[in-house]
Amino acid sequence: MPASLLSKIKHPSDLRKLSDDQLPLLAKELRDFVINIVATKEGHLGASLGVIELTIALHYIFDTPNDLLVWDVGHQAYPHKILTGRRETFHTNRQLNGLSGFPKRSESEYDTFGVGHSSTSISAILGMAIASKLKGDTSKQHIAVIGDASIASGMAFEGLNHAGVTDTNMLVILNDNAIGIDPSVGALKEYLTKAKVGVKPRTNNIIEALNFNYFGPIDGHDLSSLLNTLERLKTIEGPKLLHIITTKGKGLKQAEENQVKYHAPGKFNASTGDLIPKDSTDLPPKFQDVFGHTLVELAQKNDKIVGITPAMPTGSSLKYMMQEMPDRAFDVGIAEQHAVTLAAGMATQGLVPFCTIYSTFLQRAYDQVIHDVALQNLPVIFCVDRAGLVGADGATHHGVFDIAYLSCIPNMIVAAPANEIELRHMLYTASLGLEHPIAIRYPRGRGHIIDWKVSPQKLEIGKANCLNKGTKIAIISTGTIAHNVTQAIETIEENIAHYHFGFIKPLDTTLLQKILQQYQTIITVEDGVIKGGFGSSIIEFANQYKFKNNITSLGVPDQFIHHGTTDELYEICGISIKGIQKVVLENL
Repeated sequence: MPASLLSKIKHPSDLRKLSDDQLPLLAKELRDFVINIVATKEGHLGASLGVIELTIALHYIFDTPNDLLVWDVGHQAYPHKILTGRRETFHTNRQLNGLSGFPKRSESEYDTFGVGHSSTSISAILGMAIASKLKGDTSKQHIAVIGDASIASGMAFEGLNHAGVTDTNMLVILNDNAIGIDPSVGALKEYLTKAKVGVKPRTNNIIEALNFNYFGPIDGHDLSSLLNTLERLKTIEGPKLLHIITTKGKGLKQAEENQVKYHAPGKFNASTGDLIPKDSTDLPPKFQDVFGHTLVELAQKNDKIVGITPAMPTGSSLKYMMQEMPDRAFDVGIAEQHAVTLAAGMATQGLVPFCTIYSTFLQRAYDQVIHDVALQNLPVIFCVDRAGLVGADGATHHGVFDIAYLSCIPNMIVAAPANEIELRHMLYTASLGLEHPIAIRYPRGRGHIIDWKVSPQKLEIGKANCLNKGTKIAIISTGTIAHNVTQAIETIEENIAHYHFGFIKPLDTTLLQKILQQYQTIITVEDGVIKGGFGSSIIEFANQYKFKNNITSLGVPDQFIHHGTTDELYEICGISIKGIQKVVLENL
């Protein structure tokens, strides 16, 4: 049996040895390869299947890595990785010490820019094009592929706006599939979806108005059209945009028909495309669903409550409110800054906005949190999803900085429930009306409590509690890492005190003073960064009041933590059950 075309390609230089008429077969082999690996190893599927032909055409026409190629968003770059020397190791994708799920500069010279979050490619490729111009290097091409709704983000417009007044040699390829993780929203999406293959948007083209040469739309799955167009665009100078229309999930029937589910479907049957069901019998709910269902309950009783999310209605479970009361729940697209200030504007008029944003996405709206919300002391409720270590998505998505970056902001309340029930209580408490903004952080995935639908109770802001009484050592934790602490001290014969601080700011200083007076040795535990984190606030308080306790802080060290399972990453950071046990025993 002859070797497959794909098996002969170690680098794009091998790809360029093929004839044009061999490329459709290569596309089929590459698509099958992606499907077979992701079916068993999991990862992002739909976006990568949608750019198979484009990836082949780009590496065939352009002289990568001399020509610079940036992918945006990064989860559509699996075919790129496979064609650029990583086919034989691609089975390690998103696993501990394996390939990253996103382009990563330290991984390959073909990965020109690290891209985990969206809408960065135009700014990055413009920076590279300007650098080439300043160095007098006229040989390089500069290409950005922007897809999965990323073009609608403010940063993409900022990049287009600047690029349009330069004479840099750059090509932006708009991979238009009308969907991010959820279906795209907004006026730009409405504008773009009116374009058909061969029929460009109306004469007052928004791209041409920004001084870009506009080409297309063309069929992004037609290799012949892609090759001819890209070859022609190589000879045209200045900023230009090629609009291609693709189908997310192309080539796998289920992925085309259910694009939201097959964005990252988990394990599935590679032959049939059918999902392999997970045993969800008697499992606790996901924290996201606790949030989503609780918000609907609260909103049904309080017509001032509104929900906002930047492009994550399914992931955050705001979808439940969108289904029940679509006029009060808003997906604003990939626009975190807008989401925060929109919530602030609503709060000025007496609404109760629940703004649900992933922890790492909230980083992108930091100025708005400070300037538009906290400075004006507006009671916006931030539901900070995916807080802590998230696992396989790695360093770009770990929500480990939020305690540090939120706690330093005046007026901000920062809370971290230990479990699903406390999350429910916190959401209810926030809905009753606060005098300050609040951030409630919770992790990705399932907790440990099945019967979570208890009647919500109002909590006292800043009140901590004792989970386990002890005499020798006190452990102070915040958030759901309390579960690891509980499990760790169960097997230790000595009585270890365990205190849970559901409110990181304000601290329960009355209880904290008693703990510092009673225990000489104290261990703090959090699933966020140690520097500037929860443990730091405990140490600051102890220093302020001249306590001389021995305080050890456990959490995420001062380095970027890469991808692996959550349990593996807990072990690396020393906050696994075994890691906590080890520190406790060393201090007994």
